[in-house]
Amino acid sequence: MSVGIPFATVSIQPASNQPASNQIVVAGALIHDGALLAAQRIRPPELAGLWELPGGKVGPGETDEAALARELREELGIGVAVGARLGVDVVLSAASTLRAYRVTQTDGVLQPNDHRALRWVGVDELHDLPWVPADTAWLPQLATLLR
Repeated sequence: MSVGIPFATVSIQPASNQPASNQIVVAGALIHDGALLAAQRIRPPELAGLWELPGGKVGPGETDEAALARELREELGIGVAVGARLGVDVVLSAASTLRAYRVTQTDGVLQPNDHRALRWVGVDELHDLPWVPADTAWLPQLATLLR
């Protein structure tokens, strides 16, 4: 199945090339029983309806791990243990970089508090979803993890 994704320019660079003042945005890859949790965006309008790994911005003085745990509690209603980094950093703009981590659910019940829908996706469906352009950089590694 072919799915159209809005045009976007995504630059992938090693973390060492990022300026110290860069806004870091974190995303969590929650894998359970061979399926990945995908979250469907509500906003902004140009990304509404597309799927993503849930997460959000790292606040001042926050570690990536603390920010991701906070964001997933707020967005999904769950507690998580943050694990290893996933793939490469994705440069969203001159001032913003996205990075992903594997996460394990520790408590709570999944709820789409900040998303239109949540969906468990197996390796066979992974490439069929219309993903936000930035998250597509991680699809090959996610497919490997789901096998």
